[in-house]
Amino acid sequence: MRGNDGSTATGRRISKGFLSMFPREFFHHCPRCGSKRADLPADNSFRCAACGFLYYFNPAIAVAGFVSGPAGLVLFIRRAKEPARGKLALPGGFVDYDETAEEALGRETREEVNLELADVRFLCSQTNRYHYGGVTYPVLDLFFLGRADRIDSLAALDGVESFEWLDPRAAALDEIAFPSIRSALLLLRQGWPSVPR
Repeated sequence: MRGNDGSTATGRRISKGFLSMFPREFFHHCPRCGSKRADLPADNSFRCAACGFLYYFNPAIAVAGFVSGPAGLVLFIRRAKEPARGKLALPGGFVDYDETAEEALGRETREEVNLELADVRFLCSQTNRYHYGGVTYPVLDLFFLGRADRIDSLAALDGVESFEWLDPRAAALDEIAFPSIRSALLLLRQGWPSVPR
Protein backbone atom coordinates (compact mmCIF):
# COMPACT_ATOMS: atom_id res chain seq x y z
CA MET A 1 0.00 0.00 0.00
CA ARG A 2 1.35 3.42 -0.92
CA GLY A 3 0.86 6.59 1.16
CA ASN A 4 0.07 10.09 -0.10
CA ASP A 5 3.79 10.89 -0.30
CA GLY A 6 4.55 7.79 -2.42
CA SER A 7 5.85 5.78 0.53
CA THR A 8 5.01 2.11 0.93
CA ALA A 9 3.99 0.35 4.14
CA THR A 10 7.68 -0.21 4.96
CA GLY A 11 8.46 3.49 4.58
CA ARG A 12 10.03 3.11 1.14
CA ARG A 13 9.30 5.67 -1.53
CA ILE A 14 9.00 4.74 -5.17
CA SER A 15 10.36 7.58 -7.28
CA LYS A 16 11.46 7.65 -10.92
CA GLY A 17 11.73 3.87 -11.12
CA PHE A 18 13.81 3.21 -8.00
CA LEU A 19 13.04 2.28 -4.45
CA SER A 20 14.21 4.83 -1.90
CA MET A 21 14.87 3.58 1.62
CA PHE A 22 15.28 5.37 4.94
CA PRO A 23 18.76 4.98 6.53
CA ARG A 24 17.44 2.64 9.24
CA GLU A 25 16.45 0.12 6.56
CA PHE A 26 20.11 -0.34 5.57
CA PHE A 27 21.10 -1.69 8.99
CA HIS A 28 20.90 -5.47 8.38
CA HIS A 29 23.62 -6.25 10.92
CA CYS A 30 24.86 -4.64 14.09
CA PRO A 31 27.78 -2.31 13.29
CA ARG A 32 29.45 -3.25 16.61
CA CYS A 33 29.19 -7.08 16.84
CA GLY A 34 27.91 -8.06 13.37
CA SER A 35 24.80 -9.89 14.61
CA LYS A 36 21.95 -10.10 12.11
CA ARG A 37 19.05 -7.75 12.77
CA ALA A 38 15.92 -9.60 13.84
CA ASP A 39 13.45 -7.12 12.37
CA LEU A 40 13.22 -3.58 11.05
CA PRO A 41 13.51 -0.95 13.78
CA ALA A 42 10.04 0.39 14.55
CA ASP A 43 11.20 3.88 15.44
CA ASN A 44 14.24 6.10 14.95
CA SER A 45 16.64 3.78 16.77
CA PHE A 46 18.49 0.50 16.26
CA ARG A 47 19.14 -1.73 19.27
CA CYS A 48 21.14 -4.92 18.85
CA ALA A 49 19.53 -7.85 20.66
CA ALA A 50 22.93 -9.58 20.97
CA CYS A 51 25.23 -6.87 22.39
CA GLY A 52 22.85 -4.05 23.32
CA PHE A 53 24.41 -1.51 20.93
CA LEU A 54 22.01 1.44 20.53
CA TYR A 55 22.09 3.85 17.60
CA TYR A 56 19.67 6.72 16.91
CA PHE A 57 18.78 7.74 13.36
CA ASN A 58 18.63 11.50 13.74
CA PRO A 59 17.81 13.85 10.86
CA ALA A 60 20.51 15.49 8.81
CA ILE A 61 20.73 19.27 9.22
CA ALA A 62 20.65 21.58 6.21
CA VAL A 63 20.59 25.35 5.78
CA ALA A 64 19.21 27.69 3.15
CA GLY A 65 19.19 31.46 2.80
CA PHE A 66 16.78 34.02 1.48
CA VAL A 67 19.56 36.33 0.29
CA SER A 68 18.51 39.84 -0.60
CA GLY A 69 20.61 42.02 -2.87
CA PRO A 70 21.01 45.78 -3.24
CA ALA A 71 17.73 46.05 -5.18
CA GLY A 72 15.81 44.28 -2.40
CA LEU A 73 15.02 41.18 -4.46
CA VAL A 74 15.82 37.64 -3.28
CA LEU A 75 18.33 35.34 -4.95
CA PHE A 76 16.91 32.03 -6.19
CA ILE A 77 19.02 29.37 -7.88
CA ARG A 78 18.07 26.76 -10.48
CA ARG A 79 19.34 23.36 -9.39
CA ALA A 80 21.79 21.73 -11.81
CA LYS A 81 21.49 18.25 -10.27
CA GLU A 82 18.90 15.82 -8.99
CA PRO A 83 16.89 15.81 -6.92
CA ALA A 84 14.67 18.56 -8.36
CA ARG A 85 17.01 19.44 -11.22
CA GLY A 86 15.92 22.67 -12.95
CA LYS A 87 13.69 23.74 -10.08
CA LEU A 88 14.06 26.92 -8.03
CA ALA A 89 15.85 26.65 -4.70
CA LEU A 90 17.92 28.80 -2.37
CA PRO A 91 21.67 28.90 -1.76
CA GLY A 92 22.39 26.32 0.93
CA GLY A 93 23.21 22.73 1.72
CA PHE A 94 24.09 20.29 4.46
CA VAL A 95 25.87 21.30 7.66
CA ASP A 96 29.31 19.70 8.12
CA TYR A 97 30.77 18.33 11.33
CA ASP A 98 32.00 21.02 13.76
CA GLU A 99 30.22 23.75 11.80
CA THR A 100 27.48 26.08 13.00
CA ALA A 101 24.40 26.63 10.86
CA GLU A 102 25.51 30.19 10.12
CA GLU A 103 29.00 29.01 9.09
CA ALA A 104 27.45 26.36 6.85
CA LEU A 105 25.22 28.92 5.15
CA GLY A 106 28.18 31.21 4.51
CA ARG A 107 30.28 28.35 3.11
CA GLU A 108 27.48 26.97 0.92
CA THR A 109 26.65 30.45 -0.42
CA ARG A 110 30.31 30.99 -1.38
CA GLU A 111 30.52 27.53 -2.97
CA GLU A 112 27.29 27.87 -4.95
CA VAL A 113 27.09 31.53 -5.95
CA ASN A 114 30.35 33.17 -4.78
CA LEU A 115 28.71 35.72 -2.48
CA GLU A 116 29.54 36.87 1.05
CA LEU A 117 26.61 37.27 3.43
CA ALA A 118 25.93 39.98 5.96
CA ASP A 119 23.30 40.39 8.66
CA VAL A 120 22.33 36.70 8.80
CA ARG A 121 19.19 36.08 10.86
CA PHE A 122 17.20 32.94 11.60
CA LEU A 123 13.76 32.73 9.98
CA CYS A 124 12.33 29.26 10.67
CA SER A 125 12.87 25.52 10.52
CA GLN A 126 11.01 23.02 8.35
CA THR A 127 11.18 19.24 8.00
CA ASN A 128 12.12 17.72 4.67
CA ARG A 129 12.83 14.39 3.01
CA TYR A 130 15.74 14.39 0.61
CA HIS A 131 15.72 11.52 -1.89
CA TYR A 132 19.20 10.83 -3.22
CA GLY A 133 20.96 7.70 -4.47
CA GLY A 134 18.19 5.37 -3.33
CA VAL A 135 18.19 6.75 0.21
CA THR A 136 15.52 8.96 1.77
CA TYR A 137 17.26 11.25 4.23
CA PRO A 138 15.08 12.83 6.92
CA VAL A 139 16.29 16.44 7.08
CA LEU A 140 15.72 19.44 9.31
CA ASP A 141 16.08 22.52 7.11
CA LEU A 142 17.05 25.76 8.86
CA PHE A 143 16.11 28.90 6.92
CA PHE A 144 17.84 32.24 7.32
CA LEU A 145 17.54 35.76 5.98
CA GLY A 146 20.75 37.32 4.76
CA ARG A 147 22.03 40.20 2.69
CA ALA A 148 24.63 40.42 -0.06
CA ASP A 149 25.92 43.99 -0.19
CA ARG A 150 28.15 43.33 -3.20
CA ILE A 151 26.95 41.12 -6.04
CA ASP A 152 29.65 41.79 -8.68
CA SER A 153 31.21 38.37 -7.89
CA LEU A 154 27.90 36.47 -8.34
CA ALA A 155 28.35 33.27 -10.38
CA ALA A 156 26.55 29.96 -10.89
CA LEU A 157 29.01 27.47 -9.37
CA ASP A 158 28.67 24.12 -7.57
CA GLY A 159 25.32 22.48 -8.32
CA VAL A 160 23.81 25.68 -9.73
CA GLU A 161 22.50 25.82 -13.29
CA SER A 162 21.57 29.51 -13.12
CA PHE A 163 20.22 32.15 -10.76
CA GLU A 164 17.40 34.69 -10.70
CA TRP A 165 16.65 37.73 -8.55
CA LEU A 166 12.93 37.60 -7.71
CA ASP A 167 10.42 39.32 -5.52
CA PRO A 168 9.58 36.47 -3.11
CA ARG A 169 5.90 37.22 -3.64
CA ALA A 170 6.30 36.53 -7.36
CA ALA A 171 8.15 33.20 -7.23
CA ALA A 172 5.85 30.47 -8.58
CA LEU A 173 5.28 27.86 -5.87
CA ASP A 174 5.10 25.01 -8.40
CA GLU A 175 8.64 25.93 -9.51
CA ILE A 176 10.06 25.57 -5.98
CA ALA A 177 12.21 22.46 -5.52
CA PHE A 178 11.17 21.19 -2.08
CA PRO A 179 8.11 21.44 0.18
CA SER A 180 10.25 22.83 3.01
CA ILE A 181 11.32 25.79 0.84
CA ARG A 182 7.72 26.40 -0.20
CA SER A 183 6.65 26.46 3.47
CA ALA A 184 9.45 28.85 4.43
CA LEU A 185 8.67 31.06 1.43
CA LEU A 186 5.00 31.27 2.43
CA LEU A 187 6.07 32.26 5.94
CA LEU A 188 8.42 34.90 4.53
CA ARG A 189 5.65 36.30 2.34
CA GLN A 190 3.49 36.96 5.39
CA GLY A 191 5.95 39.59 6.58
CA TRP A 192 7.54 40.79 3.34
CA PRO A 193 8.79 43.47 2.84
CA SER A 194 8.68 44.40 6.53
CA VAL A 195 10.82 41.38 7.48
CA PRO A 196 14.23 42.76 8.57
CA ARG A 197 16.67 42.57 5.65
